[in-house]
Amino acid sequence: MTVTLKEYPRDELAAQPIGAWTGLAQRLVVGALREQLAVEGLTQPHWWTLNHAAGAPGRWNRASLVERLARWDDQRTDFEAVFDDLVARGWLTEDAGEAGGMALTPAGEAGRLRAAERNAGVHRRVHEGVDTDDFVTAVNVLRRIVANMGGDGDLPR
Repeated sequence: MTVTLKEYPRDELAAQPIGAWTGLAQRLVVGALREQLAVEGLTQPHWWTLNHAAGAPGRWNRASLVERLARWDDQRTDFEAVFDDLVARGWLTEDAGEAGGMALTPAGEAGRLRAAERNAGVHRRVHEGVDTDDFVTAVNVLRRIVANMGGDGDLPR
């Protein structure tokens, strides 16, 4: 369902408050993602944890993952409670040793895949009617704005 946007003169668009538009976009996109994750009983920090553990089994322990994720957290998340919840669900395991490396269980991977499909639906809505080149330009513009404002404009790895 592509929505038609009203056309405005270039000068009027160039004068728009980027903070207001990025803030509104952030609230709408993140709100839609959080709504879909909630169907699985997950929060964004749960999602981030699942993806990191799936992407590099055994690499992340609690301390290193909190350090990694804190940059993206806007809810003052109690990450220990998130990790404990995933362990209690049987979705996440941690090495008993000092390293404490995290890995997903088969149930955790199944839950992650269900949540991934829900998130993919939101991403399809976001991209609807937006040319890939325009999307890439928008991301690069936002990365530049973040860097100009003293933030880290690099992609998360």
